[in-house]
Amino acid sequence: MIVPVILSGGAGTRLWPISTSETPKQFQPLIGDGDMFRQTLARVIDRARFAPPLIVCGPAHVAHVEADIAAAGIADATIIVEPAARNTAPAITLAALAGDPDATLLVMPADHLMTDVAAFHRAINAALPAVEAGALATFGIAPSHPETGYGYIASGDIIAPGVCHVRRFVEKPPRDKAEAMLAEGGHYWNAGIFLMRADRFLAELDRQQPPIGRACAGAMATARRDGALIHPDEDAFLSSPSQSVDYAVMEGAKQLVVVPVDPGWSDVGGWAALYELADKDDAGNVRMGEVVALDARGNYLRADGGKRLAVVGVSNLIVVTLGNDVLIIPRARAQEVKSIVEYLAATSPD
Repeated sequence: MIVPVILSGGAGTRLWPISTSETPKQFQPLIGDGDMFRQTLARVIDRARFAPPLIVCGPAHVAHVEADIAAAGIADATIIVEPAARNTAPAITLAALAGDPDATLLVMPADHLMTDVAAFHRAINAALPAVEAGALATFGIAPSHPETGYGYIASGDIIAPGVCHVRRFVEKPPRDKAEAMLAEGGHYWNAGIFLMRADRFLAELDRQQPPIGRACAGAMATARRDGALIHPDEDAFLSSPSQSVDYAVMEGAKQLVVVPVDPGWSDVGGWAALYELADKDDAGNVRMGEVVALDARGNYLRADGGKRLAVVGVSNLIVVTLGNDVLIIPRARAQEVKSIVEYLAATSPD
């Protein structure tokens, strides 16, 4: 049985004002059927192959997680409540310490889209023999274009059908380097999805970053349990360094493989990504809510909260309304929404 570990700590700031720190994008119905967290749960709902899910989230999101697992009809999930955000390496370490050390963990972010779940399941099956033999497996997304916003995984020798050694990780590249990697082949987007035995992950962590392992082990040793909730000890957990799992473990792992897969994946990383994913009218506009668009082309137009949105003579904009907030930004600069969130946080009277 594979234990799904769902990491639900993201804030989704690039999708403001819909996504906020209190209600981030994984709990929003942005694309597809239901919110992103529910879609992630649905990928691992088959109890013939997946154990009950183990979810890692912060205190502010527990109610959202509980509501979604109840709506999905899941009564046996476990929720680890992080006392504070410490990036993905400590979060995964808590999950690895929470159950059987021999368990096989499928680690997934809670806020990604997959349209071909069957392809993802086939990739899991391909990775399992290497994982059972002690390897840590990551899933490389077949790139559709030279994206500069993702890290890449370069594959090496083929060790089994659909499974390769990892040659190296590549940081988010400039466009010319991304184009060169696509032309070369054998490079895949790093989606942050992993399959590994808990004991092998913990052994690699202890070899490379023992302070994280010690802090998390101390936090779990004195954790408080409240039904399905596990509350690690705050003081012990806060002593952990804050590091991503790529830096802490994966880049230096002795046995690391990549399984290339094309599951119709997107991290839904901003409004421009949502524009590309959504259905469009004949003028290339995405319209959500009560929207009027005259002589307008290539816009993402979303009116939430019962307000009407009207545009005339504009092109290639993101226009989103929610409550008292209105976002207007060129599609080409959609990633800069994060700077608005940072500005509002810095200037808030609170």
